[in-house]
Amino acid sequence: MKKFLIILFIPFLGWGQPNEVSADSVIAYAKQFQGTSYCYGSCTPKSGFDCSGFVYYVFGHFNIKVPRASLDYEKQGRKVKLDSARKGDVIVFTGTKPKNRRPGHVGIVISEPGEELKFIHSSSGKKANGIIITNYATSPYYQSRFIKVVRVAGVK
Repeated sequence: MKKFLIILFIPFLGWGQPNEVSADSVIAYAKQFQGTSYCYGSCTPKSGFDCSGFVYYVFGHFNIKVPRASLDYEKQGRKVKLDSARKGDVIVFTGTKPKNRRPGHVGIVISEPGEELKFIHSSSGKKANGIIITNYATSPYYQSRFIKVVRVAGVK
């Protein structure tokens, strides 16, 4: 009687290591939602997004865990300098009152170091509402509210 050795091929999935995704993939996915309306407390494209719901939804698509609430970014992640911000980082701002220095708004950086910093986010503003791209350099409003940039584990 002949014996056969059956080899089961299981590709290496990097067990025990965090998922890694390219920042370009994150940005391309996020940009698909431009124009989606703002909706407080929501994190789905069907009903709209609040700022942290949008960030949570985009990274969640790639199985990357980030906080659901902007306030939770207060002690979250590895802080990087503003001029070192790169695609896929999360930019953290105060809420609408700049003197209250606690996180209240977040977005995803879509530019590279050396370029003008731009970020995509869900805005509740009267002039620009929903998923928009903002140029940090031309927005004194966001400059006054800036807290930090956080590097997201798993984005390369």
